Amino acid sequence: MSDTTARSTTHLTRRLVQLYVGLTLYGASSALLVRAELGLEPWGVLHQGLTELTGISIGVVSIIVGAIVLLLWIPLRQRPGLGTVSNVFVVGLAMDGTLALVGDLDGYGVRIPVMVLGIVLNGAATGLYIAARFGPGPRDGLMTGLNRVTGRSIRLVRTAIEVAVVVTGFLLGGSLGAGTVLYALAIGPLAQLFLRVFGLPVPATVTVTPAPPAGPDPVATPPSGQAILPQ
Repeated sequence: MSDTTARSTTHLTRRLVQLYVGLTLYGASSALLVRAELGLEPWGVLHQGLTELTGISIGVVSIIVGAIVLLLWIPLRQRPGLGTVSNVFVVGLAMDGTLALVGDLDGYGVRIPVMVLGIVLNGAATGLYIAARFGPGPRDGLMTGLNRVTGRSIRLVRTAIEVAVVVTGFLLGGSLGAGTVLYALAIGPLAQLFLRVFGLPVPATVTVTPAPPAGPDPVATPPSGQAILPQ
């Protein structure tokens, strides 16, 4: 195996590890916010409201909602990636798994730190799976697809989606609170920070120089200090 192939394989392996660690931590962080009972992130409010309505676990509800949102990509002509499909299933399974391990919490002395941990962990998870570059999550793809189709700004589209999600979830019995507000204020800076921390270099592309045509003309020599192949 050549050095280039080995580096490419290692790079792909690291990206896959980042993707699935990030998605697992995302589900775990969402579960911690549920246990803190101080308010959920916007889509979590909807998932919890649907759980209250149907009696289905919040992780399974997350999977169902993610699959429905993914279907909305079809008229928007969005193309899912491995990360998109994985997002639908891994996050929901990780949520239910974490909720099974972490029981109810008593007292603000425990619930507030767990809420903060959940938000920070969510930002780290977002940085991990986005930096892996395997495609956006279903909900992010819905946002970018509507942005492209409607011509409206990302900020406006995202705000409209999340307001609709929060209001619907709250009316169904989802939890709003200090955690919801803190999440809204902190997730952008946290995601940006962790995208830098977990960012992966793009592998250099090797340029193949075609052979010169046969003939009497001499082959030009690259200027001093300029390599034909990238270093």
